[in-house]
Amino acid sequence: MPAAEAMTTDQKEPDKAPVVNGTETLPRPSGKQSDPGTSFLRAARAGQLDKVLQLLESGVGINTSNANGLNALHLAAKDGHIEIVTELLKRGCTVDAATKKGNTALHIAALAGQEEVARILVEQGAGVNVQSLNGFTPLYMAAQENHDGVVKFLLSKGANQGLATEDGFTPLAVAMQQGHDKVVAVLLENDSRGKVRLPALHIAAKKDDCKAAALLLQNEHNPDVTSKSGFTPLHIAAHYGNQNIANLLYQKGADINYAAKHNITPLHVASKWGKLSMVTLLLEKGANIESKTRDGLTPLHCAARSGHDQVVDLLVENKAPLCSKTKNGLSPLHMASQGDHVDAARILLYHGAPVDEVTVDYLTALHVAAHCGHARVAKMLLDRSADPNARALNGFTPLHIACKKNRIKVVELLLKYGASIEATTESGLTPLHVASFMGCMNIAIYLLQHEASADVATVRGETPLHLAARANQTDIVRILLRNGATVDARAREHQTPLHVAALLIENGACLAGTTKKGFTPLHLAAKYGNIKVARLLLQRDAPVDAQGKNGVTPLHVASHYDNQNVALLLLDKGASPHATAKNGHTPLHIAARKNQNGLTPLHLCAQEDKVNVASILVKNGAKVDSTTKNGQTALNIANKLGYITVIETLKVVTTTTTITTTTTTTTVEEKYKVVAPEAMQETFMSDSEDDG
Repeated sequence: MPAAEAMTTDQKEPDKAPVVNGTETLPRPSGKQSDPGTSFLRAARAGQLDKVLQLLESGVGINTSNANGLNALHLAAKDGHIEIVTELLKRGCTVDAATKKGNTALHIAALAGQEEVARILVEQGAGVNVQSLNGFTPLYMAAQENHDGVVKFLLSKGANQGLATEDGFTPLAVAMQQGHDKVVAVLLENDSRGKVRLPALHIAAKKDDCKAAALLLQNEHNPDVTSKSGFTPLHIAAHYGNQNIANLLYQKGADINYAAKHNITPLHVASKWGKLSMVTLLLEKGANIESKTRDGLTPLHCAARSGHDQVVDLLVENKAPLCSKTKNGLSPLHMASQGDHVDAARILLYHGAPVDEVTVDYLTALHVAAHCGHARVAKMLLDRSADPNARALNGFTPLHIACKKNRIKVVELLLKYGASIEATTESGLTPLHVASFMGCMNIAIYLLQHEASADVATVRGETPLHLAARANQTDIVRILLRNGATVDARAREHQTPLHVAALLIENGACLAGTTKKGFTPLHLAAKYGNIKVARLLLQRDAPVDAQGKNGVTPLHVASHYDNQNVALLLLDKGASPHATAKNGHTPLHIAARKNQNGLTPLHLCAQEDKVNVASILVKNGAKVDSTTKNGQTALNIANKLGYITVIETLKVVTTTTTITTTTTTTTVEEKYKVVAPEAMQETFMSDSEDDG
């Protein structure tokens, strides 16, 4: 029992734990000798009055306790040492001092059946209604252990038998549960107004205790008494499936259709909890199979929602209304679908439930299954010809809802069964619009793989890209762009996705937010060469040299993808061309594909005719007279390869160095074009790295 368990820790031997005196812990001495505090507690428990007095005279604190909070008064009270209890109280021991679990000396005396000690404690001011941490009172303790004498005494001193534990047990309830007839009789006699009898009858119903229930009902008390929650004992019996007590209550006049809180009847309760035999009994006794709760639930709704297929079958066989609806228009089939109860749904359909019955919002059972992600029920409904393109009041199809709730398995199933991938809502939203706004990446990819259009516009002219940008769904934006979404698509008010992005920035969107790889929005703008987005971000002070986890800056990215306009913009805004990633590469190296043969980035610009990058390099101090291992300058290489624009760029800052070449059978292009070693062909930045 709860009270007994609560006392277990408190009743440990006092010499098995350190002794606490006030705020100081007395150390346990070595050897067989005990410290004074421990000796004091042992003496109190053993009833050694002389030793107790001797130790008190020597200075031991009268309220000394062990680690569990047990003091001398608690220990003496437990074992009925009246003289020690009296002496301790006389010398000022705190009468209601509590253990760590909140038990006073009176709790302990009541639990142990020490009636005389209880009398002394109460005479000295002990509280008869003090509750422990778990809500136990001294009366509860005495009732639990069948100490009827202590129970009578405490009641005579004003003990309140209506006080319950934190689990809701009263003294009468625990006495009935334990079968303590004497204590039950005492408590019932004392309760002349019958206030405590209500929960007692409910407890009897819960335990299927016909003997206790008969005792409570012998004076023709109302069998339909209600608890604070409004339920009768028959509701409780229905909940637990206790047929014996249900029969007794019915024989004593209990209302089989009593509508408790929210108009819930015993049949609703039994159906919800799947108590097949109880449902059978209640129907035999005349329970109303069509009764409705406050929200319009019938017993069939309750059984279907909980998936009790046998109860569903029984109710349907007894003519339960298949098409009865709740206030929101939910049928039993909707309820079975909501709970993913395939068998219950199958039984309902077998008996004729309409597969496409709709709610007040025109939601079918398939809509509900899609919302909850219940693929099994969805498949069963589709196999029985449920409409995969049924439109709710707002135009949402099951596919729209599955996209909204990120139910990828249901999305796959619906498309397999013919759901329209381009179906639109009243506002023109396609499933891809919904997935894009909600950030459902896997679904967006799946839809695009199945030919969903990335540029379909809503009534307001917004594409999936607009919605993804508005919702700050960076990954979705990236996916849409990769799949051909028009980056400058204009909505009805002529706003582009960039306008939406600007609005996000104006409203405090974090410009330094990063992906898993540490990449910022500016990194992504640099990758895709989106100069407008990059300019917008930089105008709002986006960190120009922000580094990803591998040390890559936006300029590294722009250089890698040869997005020169973005690179120039970044340089103009102060980006460092010398920032070094963890692999040692700078943006300049990446732009010019530096190798291990002594070529500088400028040499490779000359070799590959990258005029714009060469200009950037020169403006940032690149040494134009650096030579390769073969003694070639960048201008030499440009001259030999005939790259006129590069030559003109380099001539501005240098004088051509004449190099006499030897006769060779190779062509000029073959002689001067340097092939980068394999080590330099490594992928500097994979899509996975860039994408975060």
